[in-house]
Amino acid sequence: MATHKPLGRKLRLMKATKQNRRVPAWVMQRTNRRFTRHPMQRQWRRSKLKR
Repeated sequence: MATHKPLGRKLRLMKATKQNRRVPAWVMQRTNRRFTRHPMQRQWRRSKLKR
């Protein structure tokens, strides 16, 4: 991917990066480990974002 990206694509990539975090430990503790994984968790090689 090019180094110089359009602002819209850069913002979309940053949003996806922020969403790609694990579930906080306090949530797992509070829900008795019912939610251990994020439904939106994305691995960068396996699934690509839409342009």
